[in-house]
Amino acid sequence: MTGDDRAEQSGALAPTETAFTLLVTSVLDYGIFMLDPEGHVSSWNAGAERIKGFRAADIIGKHFSVFYPPEDIAARKPHKELETAIADGRMEDEGWRIRKDGSRFWANVVITPLFDESGELRGFGKVTRDMTERRAAEQALTERRRLFTHLVQAQELERRRIAWDVHDDSIQAMVAVGMRLQLLADQAGGPYARELSLLDVSVREALSRLRNLTFRLQPPGIDRHGLVESLSQHLNDVVAGSWGLEPVLEHDLEKEPAPETAITIFRIVQEALLNVRKHARARTVRVSVTTQNHGLQVQVADDGTGHAVGARRLQEHFGLMEMRERAETAGGWWTLRSEPGTGTTVEFWVPDLPTGELDEPLPGAPVRSFDSLIAPQGPS
Repeated sequence: MTGDDRAEQSGALAPTETAFTLLVTSVLDYGIFMLDPEGHVSSWNAGAERIKGFRAADIIGKHFSVFYPPEDIAARKPHKELETAIADGRMEDEGWRIRKDGSRFWANVVITPLFDESGELRGFGKVTRDMTERRAAEQALTERRRLFTHLVQAQELERRRIAWDVHDDSIQAMVAVGMRLQLLADQAGGPYARELSLLDVSVREALSRLRNLTFRLQPPGIDRHGLVESLSQHLNDVVAGSWGLEPVLEHDLEKEPAPETAITIFRIVQEALLNVRKHARARTVRVSVTTQNHGLQVQVADDGTGHAVGARRLQEHFGLMEMRERAETAGGWWTLRSEPGTGTTVEFWVPDLPTGELDEPLPGAPVRSFDSLIAPQGPS
């Protein structure tokens, strides 16, 4: 018994033109059909019927321009696409197409000219895919990125305004009080001088906390120097210089992330480092920033005492909630790993927004440098 006999006896199709035709006519996800040299439909598959709504008897023999909206027909787009396919050997396009019921859908279309052995044009092969859902998803993602951009810009603008209000109002008032207390302490005698000196110390400490608040609200340099240099400066000046920890910064970034991405990362790292200082009793802290999956993955790991992590702690700790919300608002994720005696690792990933999709900064941001408000020392 020959191979053909066995295939026929088992009911299976041999890899012949018949099998290929069955494959094409049965595919549902793609509209696959033929056009004659003038652009009239000469074949029709199940996928084309599902996508466009025409039955074979309704469409075969009609010109394929019926699939195009009126504005494209007026611009002779169907004819130009056939001309392009002949000239280039292939034509691909995305745009609106029309179903039988008149509704529009977003389609990816590929047209290929078909020539016989003598080089004569025999027609065209046309493959259509309905991309409406993908386009809607892309538009939703673009809108989410736009809203995220505005959110970050609005948050940073509000931080700037608060910092300037604290500097121009509260700090200036406290400086005036401190100068007055110094004058009174010099003039007063007896038991009052000591009380006034203690009060002056309290005012100085309050001034230091207010200056540290303005530093945290708007750390200088991130808008001018970029993410890595700003993180390095923060680790050197604050974590090492003021807190006495040993910081390590590792990164493999080859390009600067989008401004909103950089600000989001810096804020989460800033909060994670503050938690290390307050709770970890650590000696060293390591920050790593790597490029992963069209975004940036960041770790902040310490060698502190560690602690048991539960859902209740994550819900009740404002700093942890803020870090998670920032990462998830950016379209990423955030996690915390810690066990008693093993230290704590904060890890998160955020997508990097394509620079070309970002909007212009919101108007009204102060243009003065924040360096003038910040005391030389970092947060204590």
